[in-house]
Amino acid sequence: MKRRLVLKVIAGLLPALALSHSLPAFSSEPVKVVYHLADGIDQASRAMANIRNHLRAEPETKIVVVANGDGIRFLLNGAKERNGKPFDGAVSALAAQGVQFRVCGNTLAAHEVSPTQLLPEARLVTAGVVELARLQAKEGYVYIRP
Repeated sequence: MKRRLVLKVIAGLLPALALSHSLPAFSSEPVKVVYHLADGIDQASRAMANIRNHLRAEPETKIVVVANGDGIRFLLNGAKERNGKPFDGAVSALAAQGVQFRVCGNTLAAHEVSPTQLLPEARLVTAGVVELARLQAKEGYVYIRP
């Protein structure tokens, strides 16, 4: 009788034990997020607001912005939001908070844009999609596309 009871208890615990091994361990490491921008000025405006809000709520978050396609436009010298406000001040302020901005070299070449046209905070990477995949697969970044 006692043996049956012990076996029932063990059998009842097995699913919980199996589940606990498949859950990620909680870490004291900051959350890492990659924001993917590929759709132009309106998406960039939304993303900048999202990133400011993100950092206001969780200031220790590590954030990387990867821009390719039309998403590079906001990181070019003289780029402005639809309301006429320049992006350079907002990019500079976020970079001062640790946000990194990465631009796809393939996109620059395809659009015939010189790297000298980039804001100083923007870092050139060979391929934006490769950078997105690397950050997610090898560095544990969470993907957001605003």
